[in-house]
Amino acid sequence: MIFDTHAHYNDEQFDQDRDDLLGKMKDAGVGTVMEIGASLASSQRAVDLAGRHPFVYAAVGVHPDEVGELNEETFAKLSSLCDMDKVCAVGEIGLDYYWDKEDRETQKYWFIRQLDLAREKGMPVNIHSRDAAEDTMEIMRQHAKGLQGIIHCYSYSKELALEYVKMGFYIGVGGVVTFKNGKKLKETVKAIPLERIVLETDCPYMAPEPNRGKRNDSRNIHYVAEAIAELKGISKEEVIRQTEANAKLIYFSHSFNNAKN
Repeated sequence: MIFDTHAHYNDEQFDQDRDDLLGKMKDAGVGTVMEIGASLASSQRAVDLAGRHPFVYAAVGVHPDEVGELNEETFAKLSSLCDMDKVCAVGEIGLDYYWDKEDRETQKYWFIRQLDLAREKGMPVNIHSRDAAEDTMEIMRQHAKGLQGIIHCYSYSKELALEYVKMGFYIGVGGVVTFKNGKKLKETVKAIPLERIVLETDCPYMAPEPNRGKRNDSRNIHYVAEAIAELKGISKEEVIRQTEANAKLIYFSHSFNNAKN
């Protein structure tokens, strides 16, 4: 069954049909969805959504564009969310120099604090990095030792991906791998072992071909799996099977979830 390791079903684009759509996932071959927080509010909504659907789990974290909301009081609230039922990871966290909505030093500070939180809670991380390759890698080398997790929506070189793999991290692959201009990601998929790849949508964004530009959802991962299979010279079924195993190892292997799975 497909494991969507990064989804945002609490986005307003799903307000009209969220629960109905999620009710169709099993019939579409989707077995597990990780709902990702990007702020305190969306992290709480992720926990709530996981409570309504047995196959949905939650990650809680504050995206670099939203770290202005963090202070010691709100960080304590985030820490408490980590202890909620079905919370499996800290994320998405990281750096975003594309939008530069928050001061870069502030982004770095709260990125490191959230990495430390993940270590404290014994949880994996889900990393967002856009136009910030060098600083992200520097922080990961210094502050992510011993952590496990996913470099979400990977967009850098295959060489950097191989460095993350050496560090024990997994590469999140979504709709871009189906794009004609997705050359870097295609090269990355060819270069790294399938045992280090996970599937994701980042829905409602990043829909793959042939649905590019439309609202994305987990059912579209079939197209991503097909593209990876073609690049690897293997079957789509093997891609789905191995990436599901990878995702379960990341998200469900720490002590909290061992009792639940």
